[in-house]
Amino acid sequence: MLEEVDRWLTRRSWSAADRPLDRLTAAKRGTTVSVVLPALNEEATVGAIVETIRRELMDTLPVPLVDELVVIDSGSADRTAEAAAAAGARVVHRDEILPRIPAVPGKGEVLWRSLLVTGGDIVCFVDADLREFSADFVSGIVGPLLTDPDVQFVKAMYDRPLGEAAGQGGRVTELVARPLLNLHWPQLAGFVQPLGGEYAVRRSLLEQLPFPVGYGVELGLLVDALHTVGLDALAQVDVGSRKHRHQDGLALGRMAAAIYRTAQLRLSRGQLVRPALTQFERGAGGFVPRTYAVDTEERPPMRSVGEYAARRAA
Repeated sequence: MLEEVDRWLTRRSWSAADRPLDRLTAAKRGTTVSVVLPALNEEATVGAIVETIRRELMDTLPVPLVDELVVIDSGSADRTAEAAAAAGARVVHRDEILPRIPAVPGKGEVLWRSLLVTGGDIVCFVDADLREFSADFVSGIVGPLLTDPDVQFVKAMYDRPLGEAAGQGGRVTELVARPLLNLHWPQLAGFVQPLGGEYAVRRSLLEQLPFPVGYGVELGLLVDALHTVGLDALAQVDVGSRKHRHQDGLALGRMAAAIYRTAQLRLSRGQLVRPALTQFERGAGGFVPRTYAVDTEERPPMRSVGEYAARRAA
């Protein structure tokens, strides 16, 4: 590990318990916080997450830590939107945001569009499939941004059990993302969960960054933030354990391909072949090849979008 990273781990890695809620609310001083949950068919979990955030970080505090709680529905076929609204979130459908640019499927697309329908100085992203959710996932990662003006981007770190096996989750992280980061961006080797979906960022930084539209968004934002503001502006906070719905092996393969492609684009901005990934599924007559396009499209920095500039100026 680089000496710079070893020093960074000491300076910029904390526990959620290091910053109690009363300290955070006292440190707000007019800073506003938006929490965004991107959601696709998460009826089973999104309501409990929203209820916890409202109960512990909004409705019962003299000074709410969270000012705005928004669920962006990506086109769910279940009752995700209804469950989120009933629990107290503002629900916005992805396709209602910036309609002049047709939406494409993908998590990064939803996160990018969320900047147009939120107003917080700090934007906190939380995945909507978490089980046994703790408010520390929000307060922990928002905390350093409220108490340290030099910090601009904070990732959550946690244990990721796979079923009953402790620490065996995060398979794409260990097999793809971590090797890529260690080899090509060794300054980021200290991040425990580089692909984690829980992170808080100053809006002033987010609006400068391009957003990969698909699974590569977490790696892309982390790498681009490093190049934009430097390692010392990045941090991570231990929030305990993360339990969620796990993807099957084929879905993980597609995720890995998108992440590799996101890294490839950042290593060489030349003319690259648009990739595809062929996977095999057993059918009645044997193995059937299925080929998927790998997400390669990226949305531009939000501050370059006319509607966003007009909204911020209003």
